[in-house]
Amino acid sequence: MSRPVSAARPLLLGAGILLVAFNMRPALTTVGPLIETIQAATGLGTRGAALLNTLPVLCIGLACVLGPLVIRRLGADRGVLLAVAIVTLGSGLRGFGGLGPLFAGACLAALGIGLSGVLLPGLVKREFPTQVGRVTGLYTMVLCLGAAAGAGFSVPLTQAAGNWSTALGLWSVPALVATLAWLPFARAPDPAERAVRRRPLWRDRLAWQVTGFMGLQSSLAYIMFGWLPVVLHDRGLSAMEAGYVASLMSIGQAPFALVVPSLAARAKDQRLFAMLLLGLAVVTILGLVFGPLGLALPFGMLLGGALGGLFGLGLTLIVLRARDTAGAADLAAMSQSVGYTLASLGPLGFGLAHDLTGGWGASVTLFCLIAGGALICSFWAGQNRTVGVPDPRGA
Repeated sequence: MSRPVSAARPLLLGAGILLVAFNMRPALTTVGPLIETIQAATGLGTRGAALLNTLPVLCIGLACVLGPLVIRRLGADRGVLLAVAIVTLGSGLRGFGGLGPLFAGACLAALGIGLSGVLLPGLVKREFPTQVGRVTGLYTMVLCLGAAAGAGFSVPLTQAAGNWSTALGLWSVPALVATLAWLPFARAPDPAERAVRRRPLWRDRLAWQVTGFMGLQSSLAYIMFGWLPVVLHDRGLSAMEAGYVASLMSIGQAPFALVVPSLAARAKDQRLFAMLLLGLAVVTILGLVFGPLGLALPFGMLLGGALGGLFGLGLTLIVLRARDTAGAADLAAMSQSVGYTLASLGPLGFGLAHDLTGGWGASVTLFCLIAGGALICSFWAGQNRTVGVPDPRGA
């Protein structure tokens, strides 16, 4: 039995997707600007801070494994409701104070973020098949704006609330709004959609190449979400100034996240986009760590542009490399479960490299090596092919 469709549904559904997207990053970006405040209040050490930046990314990867199961049991629409509700609970849990609720809430919110990340690409392909690039760009842009809001308002909210835990807990409010807004779309799946058998991609080379690119470019972003404020504060900026630069970095993601998917979806292949964006990321991180502090703002915005473009490109590749909605869900689940698990090692390695050497040179070298790995993966992932179809050249 098909669902009734109204003329307003695409517009309302698009608005709902954007509200969900806004809440897919604040749980991750709100901690970085407050990490030294949290350390001072709780006694959390450098390695504990590295773990706090790493565990949520690992939880995102683990949640992605559940994506196909959630689609079979609940359908994508109800699955999104479950995901954003989990983000609400996790964000609110952080407001109880102490390291236990902080770590537990961060991991719980990350589970919801990971689940929504798997479900949204398939929804876009199903509901907006002729506007994949535009809609992907829009929700990626809003996701980046949510990241910017998290980074930019963390310190002011802490100052207004009087403690860091209340400030973190307040981010459950926009997540609750998104949960309520999605309720009208939380419908059961059509029987035909529910009966679709998911096709395993674990032996597909292209699926692994997309996974490698998704994971490595995500690692670059999560390194910056967690450590850029610390790096800039260590170089001499105040906590407020460092958080401001981190916020502008996230704002800088928005225009690139909007434009890159639209352009990339119309191109014959996407390798040139990956090369240019990865090159920009490397140049700007070098400028932020070793260049004059007076250029921190423009370097931060350009770095954000590179990271936003790379994330939008990664999501676009998932949709373009899949043949249908089910394939997009499969590829999203694989590329994000394995990819984010791989990405979780980036923030941990970045922090440990600094802890072991006392400087940021080794950490930046690791960042550049990860960017090089993403470039190698993009050489194959960016070619015009689809998963499940053998490449005649054997690549």
